[in-house]
Amino acid sequence: MYLNKAMVYGNLTRDPEARSLPSGGQVCSFSIATNRVFKKTDGTKQEQVEFHNIVVFGRQAETCAQYLKKGSPAFVEGRLQTRSWEGDKGKQYRTEIVAERVQFGPRAGGAPRAEGPERSEGGSVSDAEAPQKAPKEDVIDYPVEDINPDDIPF
Repeated sequence: MYLNKAMVYGNLTRDPEARSLPSGGQVCSFSIATNRVFKKTDGTKQEQVEFHNIVVFGRQAETCAQYLKKGSPAFVEGRLQTRSWEGDKGKQYRTEIVAERVQFGPRAGGAPRAEGPERSEGGSVSDAEAPQKAPKEDVIDYPVEDINPDDIPF
């Protein structure tokens, strides 16, 4: 069995370009930049940037075009594919990641809250009338379990 799998996490270098295929399906293309920081032999830090071309098909292409923009972080999982064509400079090649899954990263400045103060019949609610809610914590509440090490079979 062979494996062709690519996973990258980085920021979009340009806004996604959405197009329609002749078959009616959707395709979206964008590029992601990833960086690597390492120390050279003389001890100085060096940063290396790689740019990855991404292609997304179907419903996910529509979602990417709608929600992603230049600078947005994204995690892309897919397969590598190289296309070739005859161009002005002869035969040209382009290696892309055909995305099977795209996860959007956190938005800068936080996402707008879905819940808000309820509106009265008169329209909007002033800040003084709005109930104050405690900020949500990003903490997972795990159940407390007593584990006896003697019960572990290995």
